Amino acid sequence: MTDAAAAARTLKAAGRLNDALALQRRDVAERPDSPVALHNLAATLGDLSLFAEAAATARAALDKGGRAPETHLVHARALQGLMQLDAAERAYAQAAQRRPGYPDALRDWAQLRWMRSGKLDLALAPLEAAAQGGGAVPGLTVVRARLHLAAGDPAGALALLERAIRGDQADLALRLAAASAAAQTGQADAQLRHAIAALQAQPASAEAAKAATTALIGHGRVEEARDLAVRIAQHHPDDQGVHALLHTAWRLLGDERGAAPYADERLIRPFEVPTPPAWPSRSQWLADLAVALRQRHGWRAHPVDQSLRFGSQTQEDLSRAPDPPIQALFASIAPLVDRYIADLGPGQDPTRARVAQMGATGWRFAGAWSVLLRPGGFHVDHVHPQGWLSSALHVEAPSVTDQAPQGWLSFGRPGIATRPPLPPLRQIRPVGGQLVLFPSHCWHGTERFAGDEDRLTVAFDIVPA
Repeated sequence: MTDAAAAARTLKAAGRLNDALALQRRDVAERPDSPVALHNLAATLGDLSLFAEAAATARAALDKGGRAPETHLVHARALQGLMQLDAAERAYAQAAQRRPGYPDALRDWAQLRWMRSGKLDLALAPLEAAAQGGGAVPGLTVVRARLHLAAGDPAGALALLERAIRGDQADLALRLAAASAAAQTGQADAQLRHAIAALQAQPASAEAAKAATTALIGHGRVEEARDLAVRIAQHHPDDQGVHALLHTAWRLLGDERGAAPYADERLIRPFEVPTPPAWPSRSQWLADLAVALRQRHGWRAHPVDQSLRFGSQTQEDLSRAPDPPIQALFASIAPLVDRYIADLGPGQDPTRARVAQMGATGWRFAGAWSVLLRPGGFHVDHVHPQGWLSSALHVEAPSVTDQAPQGWLSFGRPGIATRPPLPPLRQIRPVGGQLVLFPSHCWHGTERFAGDEDRLTVAFDIVPA
């Protein structure tokens, strides 16, 4: 490995993708015939949503003699990003052929088929073929189960997982997935059993501890859940998921801290996004923005493991998209984020406590995407565990949102079972061109809506840079 390649690997691990990219370009210039150097460059290009160059570079790595299944996978992901979906499927198949039972390739291939078709049998076909070929690995059971969950079959998912657990009692991923599936079937006892088993198997796992906290809340053992959440937060203070659980437990126990984030006008805050100067009118900019976004929504079904239902979600980081209306959007957003952070004021809550982490480098986007909800669509209440600040930017709001709460953004209703169920604490009507910023640990979802119009949004997460 060259010095440039080694330094690029370190930078990429730290999330400094643009800096890593510059070094990888230098590495390729020094080793133009190296499949490894070309593969590394293609992978980072794909991570930066530079899909056309990523696909060409991965193809070059293969043409130079690269045979690694990882290169076929990078090629497949880039082709998918370009919406060349038949070619992407062929590339996923090549990756799986090179390494039978290759979990990453089979997972992505299955999800691509699910999003293209919305049909569970088509999505499962690559996994079933791998199993018949003797290439299946335990991790594929979790992939199969998540597809069943995406298709609205939690009972089928739980049955798959529990059969697999009988052969491997200590597999953390199986136990966590089983706890989630049991929760979705309303089986609180099974949820708690699997979550506790996961924590016993790996006591240091934050994910297992959060699963146990969730199960304890659903079982009505709220004080135990609160105490466990406090311990997790002490060790993982930036994990937004555990803060959501702790606030939920506080709220159930009548502690005023539970509802505090939702009552704070500086934490959940709407803004009107200024019209970019290159557009003659706000309506024209929003129309052009909608066209650019809709071109990326060539899917029939939602992604696996996401909160939306009856809609689609884009697959690239929109903060890096080249389209002028999208670039103008993010340029207009940045001053609003600065204002939001500046107006927070001092405090030790999970949001304000991280302001000091920005230092001189400020903040950065940690992913940006668009969601197109069709009539009848909604978002399951959820949080963003890896974020700090999250958002909802409304581009097109259906006229039915005049009738509260159809299509409204709801805050505070937990996306987990509670005794008793907790209602939303705040709701905001969507308006075209309106941005809502809020802490990533706040429960949020979208209400179902009727009619014949879509609901089109952009969302992003922000973290200290």
